[in-house]
Amino acid sequence: MPTDMTVPCGEGLINLRVGAILLRDGKFLMASNRRDPYLYTVGGRIQFGETAEDAVVREVEEETGWKLKVDRLGFVHENYFIMDIGSDAGKPVYELDFYFYMEVPRDFEPVVQSHTSDGLMERMEWVAPDDPRTIYPDFFREELQHPELTVKHFVTDER
Repeated sequence: MPTDMTVPCGEGLINLRVGAILLRDGKFLMASNRRDPYLYTVGGRIQFGETAEDAVVREVEEETGWKLKVDRLGFVHENYFIMDIGSDAGKPVYELDFYFYMEVPRDFEPVVQSHTSDGLMERMEWVAPDDPRTIYPDFFREELQHPELTVKHFVTDER
């Protein structure tokens, strides 16, 4: 059985993750759940043995019911934060995220069929850049208003 690429490192964790960039009518698709006060990208951890592209296709299908194609890599994000849920709550995390633009068909309507790692049902919603809620990653607000063909690199440190 494949395992997520989250590994202990000293007192913290290293996490390899992918996120999907799904755009429609100036909005982007984000996930949420009833516990967390923020929205986050469709995506998840890369499993050992798969590429980042394979992982994002798998995650999109698991979370939306649609097997979409990757268009291109858009962002690499180095993200330091303190884990806020589960048995790893309070641990520092270094997360390396790969965000891929996906090809989104006109008739795309996500069929939510996913849960958080601790079992909460997720929901999907289209979010406008000026939505006042907290979203992760926050740089989506500006960057997705004018998508570029280059790959951009961001570093966030919330430790």
